Amino acid sequence: MPVLVFDLNETLLDLRGLDPEFERLFGDARVRGEWFRQTLQSAMTLTITGDYRDFTEVGAAALHMVGRKHGVAVADAEVQAVAGALRSLPSHPDAEEALATLRERGHRLAVLTNSPARALQEQLANSGLERFFEASLSVEELGVLKPAPSVYRGAAARLGASSGDMWMIAAHGWDLVGAMNAGCRTAFVARPGQVPEALFPEPDIQCPDLRELANRLGYPPGSGDHSGSG
Repeated sequence: MPVLVFDLNETLLDLRGLDPEFERLFGDARVRGEWFRQTLQSAMTLTITGDYRDFTEVGAAALHMVGRKHGVAVADAEVQAVAGALRSLPSHPDAEEALATLRERGHRLAVLTNSPARALQEQLANSGLERFFEASLSVEELGVLKPAPSVYRGAAARLGASSGDMWMIAAHGWDLVGAMNAGCRTAFVARPGQVPEALFPEPDIQCPDLRELANRLGYPPGSGDHSGSG
């Protein structure tokens, strides 16, 4: 049976939960977007150069970099405050309903994230989403960050599935490109400001939100009920 694997940060969890910390630190909550983009850029630089750092460390370094750009000295206490808020992010309003629907329809669900394992468990517990997943997978176990294709192949192996039987679901085009290159099927969730990568094949499914994704994916093969298939 295919397994549906979800990205965590921004796909399931709402990064706007960090805005109060960035408002206090920079006087502008919009800097949160700049910080997250820098975090992803640094993570991809590590991946391309064959290096690995804990994603929490990557985020901390990115916060110091953004602080330098804005002329703001970022103290250790402020780094810890952002990290704590990241571990306590709320889920997007559509996440719980969609995950419940997919579970009820017999789908296998897992999560795959760059967050280190301990932070991942806290994020799932604090958001109330942990009960939906049969497995919560961190790249920490593999020592390489997404979107390295080996991450997705490793996740499929952990789930007892082939790459072709794994769907990667994310709000980030770069994440799905890594999954495509590993042989996975892909679904893009169009969170605000996100679009698929233009230089690569389109995802198998593109949806405005997770509710539509649940409707489009329908029922797993052999369930005997396909009334929700797209």
